Amino acid sequence: MSSSEFRHRRKALMRKMKKRSIAVLASAGVAVRNRDVEFPFRQDSDFLYLSGFSEPEAIMVLAPGRASGEFILFCRPYDQTKAIWTGKHAGLEGARQEFGADEAYDIEELDSILPGIMDGCERVYYSIGVHEELDGAVMSAVNALREKARAGAHPPSQFLNLDGLLHEMRLFKSEAELAVMRRAGEVSARAHRRAMQACRPGIYEFQIESELVHEFMRHGLRYQAYPSIVAGGENACILHYTENKDVLSDGDLLLIDAGAECDGYAADITRTFPVNGRFSEPQRKLYELVLAAQLAAIEAVRPGARWIDPHDAAVQVLTKGLVKLGLLKGRASKLIKEEAYKRFYMHRTGHWLGMDVHDVGDYKIGDEWRPLEPGMVLTVEPGLYISRSCQDVDPMWRGIGIRIEDDVLVTKRGCEVLTAQVPKSVAEIEAWMGQGNDA
Repeated sequence: MSSSEFRHRRKALMRKMKKRSIAVLASAGVAVRNRDVEFPFRQDSDFLYLSGFSEPEAIMVLAPGRASGEFILFCRPYDQTKAIWTGKHAGLEGARQEFGADEAYDIEELDSILPGIMDGCERVYYSIGVHEELDGAVMSAVNALREKARAGAHPPSQFLNLDGLLHEMRLFKSEAELAVMRRAGEVSARAHRRAMQACRPGIYEFQIESELVHEFMRHGLRYQAYPSIVAGGENACILHYTENKDVLSDGDLLLIDAGAECDGYAADITRTFPVNGRFSEPQRKLYELVLAAQLAAIEAVRPGARWIDPHDAAVQVLTKGLVKLGLLKGRASKLIKEEAYKRFYMHRTGHWLGMDVHDVGDYKIGDEWRPLEPGMVLTVEPGLYISRSCQDVDPMWRGIGIRIEDDVLVTKRGCEVLTAQVPKSVAEIEAWMGQGNDA
């Protein structure tokens, strides 16, 4: 992502802020895995969105109209010893030259410098109550100004949640963002295709996970966007199953929900396919029902449609299909009103997608579902989950969990499926897996 893209975002946010205000954002912190071992660092999405700066121990201040500079970055100064032990870091010079900060200061100077930046501002925008250290830094600066009020200092009197302004911006993706998301989708699609051809009875779920991660990294994407779900058989009926520890059995389905992260942006794809490469008749019937629901939901994604419309379209198809298969009894309209389908389909059909896999942005405006607009990206992921505990269900359906998920961009005329490169029909899946089995 170019420095001009981040500069444009900062300018756009500052234009939305009220006069005589500043915004303060904190980087993510380092998380300890165990003892003196840390998890790989992942920057806070809001901080990354506005700066591209991917280091901990940093505070960003945006001060619209400030004569000496609108973008101030507090970060770690360059330390040659630290660079030897833990790698390169920007330092104050890098913050200015590489990341476009107008001013850069040692993070240790925050308490002494922030009050001066804040003096005379009426409002402070920040994510209230999210970062304990940021809450403390803001209040410390305010109290420092209050103590100097008799000397002419002017502390702010309003504290506004930044999330409303910033998250609405993040909901609409620029062309630069879409290019990155297409790359994430392309590589993730490659990984799913690889997993299909690597699958066979007798191997472990985590071995399939390793195929996914290998393909992500082979194409330059270092991290998964979220812990992969690789769920064989009954495990697919656990919606957020991530243990990925069991052996794959002949005759079962395998549900994979996995996506790579590219420059901070997530892909999110789910496919379900037979471990042995061939659907049984009950598996095929349920799979084709879920696929019909997904296609109907994607068809409902267009400008002006409500956020809930794809979900409603999927529920209509699933409920009618479940009645036809004998899994539900009664009139479809009555069953939908009673939400009887929730026994087998208990989640929504999608969510926003972007820098977070469950991305920011309101789903309602007031009490009404918001209309879809060009530039929004959402997932479309209906499913059916019939666990073995459903003792009143015909045994041929039990233990089958199916979900099909793609990433969908709202365009001016309809939508674009960003992850269409993964086989999805029964015929396509069986043909693709057959190639792998023959290889």
